Amino acid sequence: MPPDRKFLEQTYNRYNKPEFIHPDPLEFVWRYNRSSDREVAGLIAGCLAYGNVTQILKSVEKVLGPLGPSPAAWLKRNPPAAVKKTFCTFKHRFTTGAELAVFLLNIKRALEVHGSLEKLFLKGYDKDQTTLETAIYKFIDSFNATGCAPSLTPCPEHKSSFKRINLFLRWMVRKDAVDPGVWAGIPPSKLLIPLDTHMRQVSMGMGITKRKDTSMKTAAEITAYFRKIEPGDPVKYDFSLTRAGIRKNNVRI
Repeated sequence: MPPDRKFLEQTYNRYNKPEFIHPDPLEFVWRYNRSSDREVAGLIAGCLAYGNVTQILKSVEKVLGPLGPSPAAWLKRNPPAAVKKTFCTFKHRFTTGAELAVFLLNIKRALEVHGSLEKLFLKGYDKDQTTLETAIYKFIDSFNATGCAPSLTPCPEHKSSFKRINLFLRWMVRKDAVDPGVWAGIPPSKLLIPLDTHMRQVSMGMGITKRKDTSMKTAAEITAYFRKIEPGDPVKYDFSLTRAGIRKNNVRI
């Protein structure tokens, strides 16, 4: 039988606390105080969140370290040649330094043209849509307009669950003891579960879904279940439900 609200609330109250964030790439977002830096750090950390969690943290640090106290200011200040040179030796699983540079230059362009990543995302946002699915596709298309980094921002035509983008959006939109809630223009009710293999296994184990893939369709089905319990915040329980697995040594996310 799928979990009821009482069980989910107990899990939330137990694990949804700052002391349980580590090890999680979310910790990098809390490093900064300015919203502009939090959204830039969040997109970098979120899009690199694939593979072994220990390696993810090391890789995110290798990117954010050179960007100094203000990642947004560094990207706006430095020309493309400097970005490419700084990260020419970077490597994280399938992501090369050249691909990372394309990704960072896409962030730089978004900041210069739109003012923030939130403003770029809002250009494709429709408040009448039940979820952010369509807005995500439009955001990625706009973000990748002058260059694509496939291992970081995959093509919308692939129709994956876009776990890493949904993770980033959870961090940006929700606001509680764990999620910083950087953006104000999108309600939490529109969010989708950041679906990876671990969350799918948790959801199957609890009887929320029988689907065995990690597609957007599966993410939508799982989100719909949580929306029935918490209509205004269907992703509320994501962090607490995945803590046990993520905090194990060498877990893959």
